[in-house]
Amino acid sequence: MLTRDYAMLASYAGLLVVLAWPLGIWIARLARPESLPRAAAFAEHSCYALAGIDPKREMAWREYALTVLIFNALGALAVYALERLQAQLPLNPAQMAAVPPDLAFNTAISFVTNTNWQAYSGESAMSYLTQMLALTVQNFLSAATGIAVALALIRGFMRKSAATIGNFWVDMTRAVLYVLLPLSFIFALVLVSQGAVQTFEPYATVTTLEPTHYDNPRLDASGQPVTDAQGTAQTDPAVTTTQTIALGPVASQESIKMLGTNGGGFFNANSAHPFENPTPLSNFLQMLSIFLIPAALCFTFGRLVGDERQGWAIFAAMALIFVAMAAVCIASEIDSNPLLNALGADAQSGNMEGKEVRFGPVASALFAAITTGASCGAVNAMHDSFLPLGGLVPMWLIQIGEVVFGGVGSGLYGMLVYALLAVFIAGLMIGRTPEYLGKKIESYEMKMTSIAILVTPLLVLILSALAASLEAGRGAVGNPGAHGFSEILYAFSSAANNNGSAFGGLSANTPFYNVALAVAMWFGRFGIIVPVLAIAGSLAAKKRLEVTAGTLPTHGALFVILLVSSVVLVGALTYIPALALGPVVEHLQLFHPS
Repeated sequence: MLTRDYAMLASYAGLLVVLAWPLGIWIARLARPESLPRAAAFAEHSCYALAGIDPKREMAWREYALTVLIFNALGALAVYALERLQAQLPLNPAQMAAVPPDLAFNTAISFVTNTNWQAYSGESAMSYLTQMLALTVQNFLSAATGIAVALALIRGFMRKSAATIGNFWVDMTRAVLYVLLPLSFIFALVLVSQGAVQTFEPYATVTTLEPTHYDNPRLDASGQPVTDAQGTAQTDPAVTTTQTIALGPVASQESIKMLGTNGGGFFNANSAHPFENPTPLSNFLQMLSIFLIPAALCFTFGRLVGDERQGWAIFAAMALIFVAMAAVCIASEIDSNPLLNALGADAQSGNMEGKEVRFGPVASALFAAITTGASCGAVNAMHDSFLPLGGLVPMWLIQIGEVVFGGVGSGLYGMLVYALLAVFIAGLMIGRTPEYLGKKIESYEMKMTSIAILVTPLLVLILSALAASLEAGRGAVGNPGAHGFSEILYAFSSAANNNGSAFGGLSANTPFYNVALAVAMWFGRFGIIVPVLAIAGSLAAKKRLEVTAGTLPTHGALFVILLVSSVVLVGALTYIPALALGPVVEHLQLFHPS
């Protein structure tokens, strides 16, 4: 790595802390109803009045969880309906047809669960109205749901002998009005200043500088391809001097796509597209925005539980894993592919396959580590083209539950689940009932912790095995062998952990994958949220214990190491056998073929 690369990493880390710390304090204020300025509360109370909600009535954990499930199920139905009806709706200048049922189902579940898995090309499948009213709206609501669940869990630690954990409608409304909307508005303007597109104009048809020659399939009178005696499709030479350039309200979706750790791009190329991510500066700011709110929530946690050192400990654990994995990914991608070197490629440029020249291997690898450490599927390079170890890093960062720094809200509550596991392991080692932040961690909490940790590995491994054993799953693989298995494993890891990025060699827009991945997305999201809320309710009902000489400090270096070890060991023991069949074998085949 060059000096400028280290400078970029250092400036990234410094700016992240500088921006996340005050934002974390602000979010902590939002969790306390009495602390909001009167002027800021006007819009909020107008929303409650229109919806008929009593913001002062709090919910027990079961009601909170049921509200989350019903709200998101209704959101999925709304997105599905808009996709299926878009041909009859306005703001469709390219005359997009209705989205097919299985793809509409997959996309609706994807955006509601904050996954944003894209088995479609946005510029050729979704109208402006669908992109805005269905997809962008869910970018806000799914991110707000994650923040609400995180605040509910924090209240579980804050309260004592309480029967409630807050009001979901209040938490979600405040997350949208006071965090996501203002930040997205500002960031959208910044992206427009860099060259991102924001328009309702129809797609532009332009004259190219040079004519493009191509082969046009020959069709018979019924519109079917004409083939010769051997079954080979026949073509006719053709030439064109025009090109259609897709446009749209891009910047407004791009901003919340990043800040909400959503990841769904307006275009199929996502953040590799110059209209979404025009410059190296916009690329840096997008990377910063992905981690901004997840990092801020660490400081929110410390502020609300009354000990900011607790938030710094969670932040440190996340940062340690991230730096280590980002370094491995960058080291892999600044290396070169020996097969391309044998063909005369420049070994000094690193692995440039699948990467934008304006970003290069270092910024692309760093972006990959950030977007998969967070629950964000945005990509500025083709992960499928990374070298085996470079591709293993984003896959494994997804598989450990995306707790580095994770999705908006989901990263914090995911890491706190691991914190409960860490103190439980420490308690077993010394024969003492484990405690965390003054709350005893007993049988019920550990059962819910086990469910929350194991639900995604079960979904990933079972569905990956099913896809690899069925013709419907294998038929979509374009690269047979170890890399084909990596593509399947990555797809289900991404879906179940609500990431949304992919190894692009898998043709996932099939009925089998659309349904199977949607199942993984839904249960990967809410199979964790429900146990987390159950933990919150149980902890809120407990009394707070006084700190004694036997209490394990959970704010120092020892606890950070214990927490990191818990995350790494669970991730390693769960996925190493599967990873050995995919990227590890690929690496050995590529660099040690003998």
